[in-house]
Amino acid sequence: MKTIPDQFSTLGKSQLDTALRVATVAAESAEKLMDLQMTSARAAFSEGAKNVKALTEIKDVSQLPAWTNAHFQPGVDKATAYARSLYDLASGAQSEISALLETQMAEFNKQVTAAMEAAVKSAPAGSEAVLPALKSVIGTATSVFESISKAGKQLTAVTEANLAAVTQTATPAKKKST
Repeated sequence: MKTIPDQFSTLGKSQLDTALRVATVAAESAEKLMDLQMTSARAAFSEGAKNVKALTEIKDVSQLPAWTNAHFQPGVDKATAYARSLYDLASGAQSEISALLETQMAEFNKQVTAAMEAAVKSAPAGSEAVLPALKSVIGTATSVFESISKAGKQLTAVTEANLAAVTQTATPAKKKST
């Protein structure tokens, strides 16, 4: 059987591993975000330059509505695709970090409970009342974590619904402009 210091040492190592993995996920996501932003900025600059050039080539004001129709909807489509890419990137990172934290929280609860029970067994007489109080604290911490996790999932669902609504709104505008 492991001693109590060994159990806490194992717990600390596990938490450190999880913290390092969360930091790695965050760094990888930041790198992907920077790549997305640079790619999008280059494309927007190039597209903007082409649009300005096309606008300067208009000789008659009656050509302006045709130019607007030809250039407005592609811009909306690209903005929607960019928002979707940002959301997918953030959602993926959030999902991966949530899974890591949920696993870590379950392991933490298991290890702390085992350590507490071992400590109570070797504790002096009369200290049995401490275990229920400690279990209550762990239960409260678990409940708070589950509430935060649930709120994150609800935020993800709302964001997905909003992106779907924006996409649906942009699609009819595309049909009207063609």
